[in-house]
Amino acid sequence: MATDSPPDSVSGVPYYLLNFERALAWLAQRYDDLLDPHERAFLGTFAVLPQASRALLVRMLMRKGTLFRASRLTYDEIGCPLQAAAPIAALGWLNAAPHLTLDDLFALATRAELLDVFSPTLALIPGARSLRKPELLVALRPFYAGADAHESVSRPARPWSAWHGATTDCVYRVDIAPLCERLRLMFFGNLQQDWSEFVLADLGVFQYEKVAFPPSSRAFQQRADVNVYLALHACREELELIESSSLLFEGNEENAAIGDLLARVRAIEISNPWLETRRAKLLFRIGQHGERRQNWRAALAVYEACAWPGARHRRMRVLERSECFSEAFALALQAAASPESEEEAQRVARMLPRLRRKLGEPAVRASAARAAERSTLVLARPQAPQPVEYVVRDHLTCESAPVHYVENALINSLFGLLCWEPVFAALPGAFFHPFQRGPADLHAPDFHVRRAGQFASCLAQLDSGIYRETIARHLHEKAGVQSPFVFWGLLTPELVSIALDCLPAAHLKLWFERLLRDIRGNRSGLPDLIRFWPAARRYELIEVKGPGDRLQDNQIRWLAYCVQHGMPVRVLDVRWAGEVGVEEIPPHATPTVEPAA
Repeated sequence: MATDSPPDSVSGVPYYLLNFERALAWLAQRYDDLLDPHERAFLGTFAVLPQASRALLVRMLMRKGTLFRASRLTYDEIGCPLQAAAPIAALGWLNAAPHLTLDDLFALATRAELLDVFSPTLALIPGARSLRKPELLVALRPFYAGADAHESVSRPARPWSAWHGATTDCVYRVDIAPLCERLRLMFFGNLQQDWSEFVLADLGVFQYEKVAFPPSSRAFQQRADVNVYLALHACREELELIESSSLLFEGNEENAAIGDLLARVRAIEISNPWLETRRAKLLFRIGQHGERRQNWRAALAVYEACAWPGARHRRMRVLERSECFSEAFALALQAAASPESEEEAQRVARMLPRLRRKLGEPAVRASAARAAERSTLVLARPQAPQPVEYVVRDHLTCESAPVHYVENALINSLFGLLCWEPVFAALPGAFFHPFQRGPADLHAPDFHVRRAGQFASCLAQLDSGIYRETIARHLHEKAGVQSPFVFWGLLTPELVSIALDCLPAAHLKLWFERLLRDIRGNRSGLPDLIRFWPAARRYELIEVKGPGDRLQDNQIRWLAYCVQHGMPVRVLDVRWAGEVGVEEIPPHATPTVEPAA
């Protein structure tokens, strides 16, 4: 759908309108069985509206909010907004005289206009004319109770002309917006992406892999699925409102609001596994809110019924915080025997000794895994602030052993280039539209299982040497195409070539297998730097820690994995010369790496 250098219009049709019409045609073709009469009527009627009217509506849909002043809808390709809006308003899609609350008015009017509108009232407020807009709104609220939807109804909302009698402007409200939001959801499969995706693709900002879209790949297989998504989205927005307004709630009021929200989330009937996953994530967030408010009973009840990864560990933490040590210990033992992930195993290993002490249980000596080599590097503090990783890279690199700052980018990218086909396999529930960076089920528990054969074929190339050709081919053919694994901004043919020369295929395979075991947890935490010795065809991974910095859990897990499999990896603790406890470096001396104590 993208073009290399799109014009501002095609045959006189603005590109944004053309793209919107393509999206409507896509929906009519793929979702006709899920559309109701109002949606079908919109598709048919929109197509026969004057071009200026269609363009104006799309312009408004692409902007934030649903309220617009006509004077701010000036576009060369549309002309007079009043004329363009008339046919849309006649259909009831636009309201040309919506009633505005005080908040609505403040969002639309300038400060100068507000001072004019409220001149008589401002005379009663000392210093009001020097207030900024937010302060002015607060000062006016007591005089206009009912102008805000959350207050009493003594002074109801009113049209723009009633607020500002001297104006010749008018305000439109896009009443068709909810219907169009539903269509946007059906097209993208989410409400995070908007119609600007078309524009970014047309301008060449983003390129997307071309994937087949059989009917089975639709995001929604029945109309009820769309309703479920919107219901879950509304509940999520309500949770965010409660979280942002928690200081305004009394304890019992907030508990009642959370309890009502939780009941509604649980009552939603869901038959779609993908949507059930979304509910699990929302329940997890509700449980986290309970934890933050130290409502242990509510948090525990949510986590017990939540299938989102990490919920079992949160249950242990809540039981421990509420001093139910026996229950926490029993659950921790269960998790230790069968952890859901390396992350949970790591957390449980830390929790069990603490729980044993609290219960008076005998300590169990755990076998300590061999730690990564750790050294201290003393350097002169750079004159200009820059990341410590860059300072170390520049200090260590040399012609015979170049050092690159890669962090999570290199190994993820090599994996993405080798396994391009399985990542972009057109499986049901994976790809819904042409603007996806990766499959929708990327973090689903069965992501690998559903593509196991294809991934196995890719990884088998590491045993035969073919993998180099595959990676080089995808590096060339897919350059710039969006991928959840490939970091195009870092990759160069030279970096990929030296990496494939120096990284053993056996190590690549081990890294890729670990990525596939837990993509959500293992795509991050890799060491910051990689040093190559091209002549010897070897490498070293280096994790850099500046003063006061410490290893994160995901970094510890990656380091342990590398050590376990005999990969060259170490941690460098950087200290700045001249700081307390750090030996000063003589002028012009070469900083050295000293063994850690």
